Amino acid sequence: MRIDVNTSVGSYPWRRVPGTSPDALRAAMDRAGIDAAWVFHLPGIAWRDPMEGNRWLLDACSHEPRFMPVPAIHPGLPDWERELEGLQQAAVRIVRADAPWYGLAPAGPEMRSLARATASLGLPLMMAVRFEDGRQRHPLDRAEELPAAAVRTLMREDPRVRLVITHADRSFIEEVHFGSTPDESSRIWWDISWVWGPPEDHLALLLETIGPAHFLLGSGQPLRLAETPLARLDLLDLSDDDRSRIESGNALALLARS
Repeated sequence: MRIDVNTSVGSYPWRRVPGTSPDALRAAMDRAGIDAAWVFHLPGIAWRDPMEGNRWLLDACSHEPRFMPVPAIHPGLPDWERELEGLQQAAVRIVRADAPWYGLAPAGPEMRSLARATASLGLPLMMAVRFEDGRQRHPLDRAEELPAAAVRTLMREDPRVRLVITHADRSFIEEVHFGSTPDESSRIWWDISWVWGPPEDHLALLLETIGPAHFLLGSGQPLRLAETPLARLDLLDLSDDDRSRIESGNALALLARS
């Protein structure tokens, strides 16, 4: 089984991107042999209230059993607590917040409050380090990348906080992991969408030094190709068990704790 934990639907606000519809995502999954996808609402990252896309996302995912919604929470807006509680009552398994794109300090009081709230509800919190290479970004896309220090700060807000970080590269992952306690690092999961494979072998090194238990299959599609992370895994000398954990086992274990 393969679970892509980093996918989205909806148009990208900064350039035309093909394949942003639910049907196109499903076709890309079929092409790459992906069984299930965690999906967020891509346009919402640039909306004044990204939570306004949650109803559409939930409806879209309700028509596709292979999609699991990852709704957005903006902790700087009124009634975000009510939105979070409503999502939890609707059996949502994970939520996301992309503070730099919301105009919030990544480790500011709003995000710390959200970390505590998700922890109390038993929900993992997903955040992206980036969505595009800085050299590709539109001049009006001025959001800073998520800093590693913010991840460590949020992790320390509550011993029940669990974070899923997407689009992190090797240096970011190492900075967080080796700057955290064993308990803290055990509550962070990383997708492999931005980790280089051969010839640099960044992914191989991370799997050797950190271990496979907290790495997840993630592509970043439609902004990136669904096949890329699978090709990186193909080029590694992984046991069947370790590959299975990365492709689905770790994601299922994470959700089982929600």
